Amino acid sequence: MLQRGEHVSIRHLDAADEGAFLRAVRSSRKLHRPWSYLPETGEDFRDMLVRPLGESYLICRNEDGALAGCASLGHMVFGNLRSAYLGYSAFVPHQRQGLMREGLELVLRHAFGTLGLHRVEVNVQPGNVRSVALAERLGFRREGYSPRYLKIGGRWRDHVRFAMLADEFSPATNRRP
Repeated sequence: MLQRGEHVSIRHLDAADEGAFLRAVRSSRKLHRPWSYLPETGEDFRDMLVRPLGESYLICRNEDGALAGCASLGHMVFGNLRSAYLGYSAFVPHQRQGLMREGLELVLRHAFGTLGLHRVEVNVQPGNVRSVALAERLGFRREGYSPRYLKIGGRWRDHVRFAMLADEFSPATNRRP
């Protein structure tokens, strides 16, 4: 376990998680589409593990270990840039319970603390209202709009770009009462 919060913990995704991860993704397909296309086969899952672009995490409920969601810090660059891209997806039936917000705060604590990153960026399709709202609740600052930024589901899709710097991260002030 990397970080533990009040309701959830985060840990690295590994090969032993294949079955549970694939079940969670399949049951959450309607929630994710058209916003994201997570691995749905064992081959795609194993491919994701052997060709990492950063670190992948599971957000697990403390009370029973249930998979509430997943997140990744991708395209990590160290040296003078010290930056990464954050990606995230909730899993049914745990969405809209505040678990992703808490889990992503733990991911950001890990990113800015343990990994020593300076900047984390998140890009969200403008129609994905819940993910846009989550980025804003976490304290991300809107930086711009990127037309046809990322190919998802076979189509180039526009994204809203958000970023947060290490000195802007303050989980205590980002929580709703």
